Amino acid sequence: MHAVPTAPPTGAPLLRQVVGARLRRARTAQGRSLKEVAGSAGVSTGHLSQVERGLAEASSEVLRAVCRSLSLPQAVLLRAVAADLALAEPAAAALAAPVAAPGAVRALAA
Repeated sequence: MHAVPTAPPTGAPLLRQVVGARLRRARTAQGRSLKEVAGSAGVSTGHLSQVERGLAEASSEVLRAVCRSLSLPQAVLLRAVAADLALAEPAAAALAAPVAAPGAVRALAA
């Protein structure tokens, strides 16, 4: 296994940290325990704890299972994560914005 860095050189949060924080926020907002959600999702409590703390990456399968357990659509989670990352990295916000064809903005404003 490769060593997993704890933070990128720029000080911006890592994707896994933001995903984990969002999952923890959703779980605690529902008043559910780590053990309950992990059991419902079919993952170990330790692994889910590491994911929530940003110490481990969640595979797409684990992410889907945890989101299902939380009744949280993956698209909703990923939009929230993207927004959090854009706030943490203002320069990235411009890259994340939808690209419009030339003249589209004028057409929308009319």
